[in-house]
Amino acid sequence: MTDISYGTVAGIYIDGQWREALSGKTFSVTDPATGRELAQVSDAGAEDTRAAIESASKAMADWAALTAYQRSEILYRAHELMMQRQDDLARLMSTEQGKPLRAASIEVKYAADFLLWFAEEGKRVYGQTIPSARADQRFIVMHDPVGVVGAITPWNYPISMITRKVGPALAAGCTVVLKPAEQTPLCAIEVFRIFEEAGVPAGVVNLVPCSDPAPVGDELLTNRAVRKLTFTGSTVVGKHIAREAADQMKRVSLELGGHAPFIVFEDADPKHAATGAAMVKVLNTGQACISPNRIYVHSSIKDKFLEVLTARLEKMTTGPGLAEGTNIGPLIDKDAFDRMERQVADAVAKGATVATGGERVEGENVDDGYFFAPTVLTDVTSDMDIYREETFGPIAPIITFENEAEVIEAANDTDYGLASYIYTQNLGRALRVAEALRFGMVGINDINPTSAAAPFGGVKESGLGREGAQEGISEYLDTKLVGISI
Repeated sequence: MTDISYGTVAGIYIDGQWREALSGKTFSVTDPATGRELAQVSDAGAEDTRAAIESASKAMADWAALTAYQRSEILYRAHELMMQRQDDLARLMSTEQGKPLRAASIEVKYAADFLLWFAEEGKRVYGQTIPSARADQRFIVMHDPVGVVGAITPWNYPISMITRKVGPALAAGCTVVLKPAEQTPLCAIEVFRIFEEAGVPAGVVNLVPCSDPAPVGDELLTNRAVRKLTFTGSTVVGKHIAREAADQMKRVSLELGGHAPFIVFEDADPKHAATGAAMVKVLNTGQACISPNRIYVHSSIKDKFLEVLTARLEKMTTGPGLAEGTNIGPLIDKDAFDRMERQVADAVAKGATVATGGERVEGENVDDGYFFAPTVLTDVTSDMDIYREETFGPIAPIITFENEAEVIEAANDTDYGLASYIYTQNLGRALRVAEALRFGMVGINDINPTSAAAPFGGVKESGLGREGAQEGISEYLDTKLVGISI
């Protein structure tokens, strides 16, 4: 296992040039499994961001003037390059973010899928004609690119969240200034090197990594040249962006937090359901907005479900992402680890029982990282912090229920509305409950209801807009009506 070390990286990319920060400052990027420094990366500030926005503004007219087919060719080349570098990108992601190598490789493929999808979807931005009540009038509807896009991406999916935003923006004819998460700038740098090599013209994509998101974010929010903001991250930050963007009526797309219910009815196969719950609960060490936060199990099959769930989790190997056989990597930082300990302690103090896990993982190769054991809590009640707060970690809270109406009411009792899951063999019940759940996505006997071709997003405080699918490119287009008198 070869160590990844970058040294000092001029990681700001503006107008087709890699450069250092105007301030000369850098910030440290570390491996969450070991605490080892991986690199010192250029630390962008407001002035760098302003320069990036100016670059994107200047490039906007020429990029929008290209045909959809010309932009598509560039996205196709980026897809090919990403797939050629899948192994290297996966190793970097595993080191910088902590994700097990196999999961990191899957994410790279998922990221490339967005480039491929929007390379084609850009060719399908159709207009229409509308009949007029006047004989001498015609209406034509067309779609224009929104303009310069400010994109802010998270650390938990540090490559796919870039392509899920940049792919449709470029296909639509927009230019982009992207701020990656401060924990994972190296992944973003490698993706932008792919864009550069694929032939994206100077100024069309710009990258501003930073240690302090406030000055960069404020410039994106207040600079009038930025006409749209797209953000994936916490609900608290998303609300701030929405409030500030309203001052200039900037378009926003917000993919925010989740608190997914996972409902297992009495007619479900408890082994199949528990296996699915185990897999999606530890997806990215539980650091995924679609991971289940409340697992509702019918009382008649609770014991069998728990038996399988705990056995599956106890067999999983926790360790560094690059270590052979690792199923669960480290949490991203100390704050994430402390949240696990606090939520478990609060639940136990209020009557929950730890069926497995509930503590730091200790041993060779894990003592220097933020490793928390996969955990099952039983007897969880609505007064516990974990019942209301997004966990973002490998803790599975189990709540029993008796009937359909009761569990629908409980599942909907949250301000979030991103993903939800149902396990049942009754088709009528599956459709009935799916319709009743107030969430943007429902998986029926399915723990992965996502794809580049499918719309991803939530309702309520889980966000605004959709990413992926046909809806994904619409987020980057304005509708224009042309009326013609003949």
